[in-house]
Amino acid sequence: MNVHPTAIIHPHAQIASNVSVGPYSLIGENVELGDGTEVMSHAVVDGHTRMGKNNRVFPFASIGLAPQDLKYNGEPTRVEIGDGNAIREFVTIHRGTVDGDGVTRIGSNNLLMAYVHIAHDCKLGDYVIMANGASLAGHVEIQDHATVGAFTMIHQFCRIGAYSFLGSATLVNQDILPYSKTSAPRPVEVYGANRLGLERRGLTKEDQKDLEAAFRLLTRSKLNTTQALEAIEAKGFQSPHVKALVDFIKSSERGVTK
Repeated sequence: MNVHPTAIIHPHAQIASNVSVGPYSLIGENVELGDGTEVMSHAVVDGHTRMGKNNRVFPFASIGLAPQDLKYNGEPTRVEIGDGNAIREFVTIHRGTVDGDGVTRIGSNNLLMAYVHIAHDCKLGDYVIMANGASLAGHVEIQDHATVGAFTMIHQFCRIGAYSFLGSATLVNQDILPYSKTSAPRPVEVYGANRLGLERRGLTKEDQKDLEAAFRLLTRSKLNTTQALEAIEAKGFQSPHVKALVDFIKSSERGVTK
């Protein structure tokens, strides 16, 4: 373990042998850091926080502190973080609340750029990119391979679908369709399938073609959402991604942005 002499590590913290902790950083009593994780200078990792392998925590990040929820009363809620994440300067990740399921969960291989805020009880999948200053209110879910633009603000309990792209400074108060390209500031509008992102993520041409046809029915026809879903299902698209899109809409509790 490579620990700078000015770092403060609680003796009960569980730190793997090859973890690096930089100058003036603080590691709390109930923290677990996995192999190869690096905590750079002036960072704080506290609370019941578990981080996996090969994460990089940059200067002045704050992970695992109490949520900004007036109902929170010191319960031992948690932050759980997977492997291979880059958590950049001044990122804040708060632990969960008993009103959620008690945990804020970050998957693996995510890039959280400077000044990102992840509030209590949020759930991030894998390979998510959040650009500078993007902020999540409590209980937000971001699914795999989604990209959230700089200074985007997301209302509590919203879901951001897999493979979606949110443009900078978008104000989100409904679910964002998976595979979509959505931007703002006013009005928030879906610009069809996230074609470039889907190609980069390796979706087949057939999948992309089916998704684009489904999005035309959802966002460019004069059908309401129920009618559009019926039309999509009647087309009999073979792509499993179209089924995922339909299932996402059907399970939405806040409604979806179209």
